[in-house]
Amino acid sequence: MKLTFVKMHGLGNDFVVLDGIRQAIELTPAQLRLLADRHFGVGCDQILLVEAARQPGVDFRYRIFNADGGEVEQCGNGARCFVRFVHEQGLSAQREIRVETMSGVIVPRLEDDGMVSVDMGEPVLAPAKIPFISASSDVLQTLRIADHAIAITAVGMGNPHAVQLVDDVDTAAVEEQGPLIERHPCFPQRVNAGFMQVVDRKAIRLRVFERGAGETLACGTGACAAVVAGISRGLLDSPVRVEMRGGLLSIAWNGPGTPVLMTGPAVTVFKGEIEV
Repeated sequence: MKLTFVKMHGLGNDFVVLDGIRQAIELTPAQLRLLADRHFGVGCDQILLVEAARQPGVDFRYRIFNADGGEVEQCGNGARCFVRFVHEQGLSAQREIRVETMSGVIVPRLEDDGMVSVDMGEPVLAPAKIPFISASSDVLQTLRIADHAIAITAVGMGNPHAVQLVDDVDTAAVEEQGPLIERHPCFPQRVNAGFMQVVDRKAIRLRVFERGAGETLACGTGACAAVVAGISRGLLDSPVRVEMRGGLLSIAWNGPGTPVLMTGPAVTVFKGEIEV
């Protein structure tokens, strides 16, 4: 089967984007892993599939597959690439679109300056809804990994996140702790592990070990979760500048009952075809 694709990235978090409207696409986990493979395939952190809407009141359906072939609920950097993709491919002329995801409807918007803003919906802090197994609903939770305990805040941004505060992201134990946190038994659907350094009340630095992909250069939902965690702990004030290894995002959140707004770039790298 020959597939046409577009390679895109949001702050270095890179994607293979597939048009499932004008070509029929049904891929196995092995085929998805091949697409994501940086030696034998195209290479990416996630594969994004654009499909026709299945419900009234939305414009498209958005599916996300990690490099390991597993389907996941949400991807913030991918959402920004999604709106640029449908514009560049002539699938929509609307600057603001409503997109159905596995975790609900999001609303990305292409701004006049070329940046993309995404209403990511309200964050989830109730442990059972993240899901996170805990007897407490406290913002700060203790998670035991290996032979020591870490303090985390569990946040749902359409997908689960565990955010911990570190003194310096450059020396944080991302490679060692990331896999242990990702598969911790308290997170039955696994979890994205965030390592947040507070620079000041309006700025953080962040690294994220993503579920099913490993550490990426940027994570949009991870940036949202980190800002929600920081504001909930009284450490940050909205809006917050989030610096990741791939670049900068602006995240705004006005507290419980309000949505998280993410603003950042989305870039098309190249187009191609691949036999799978």
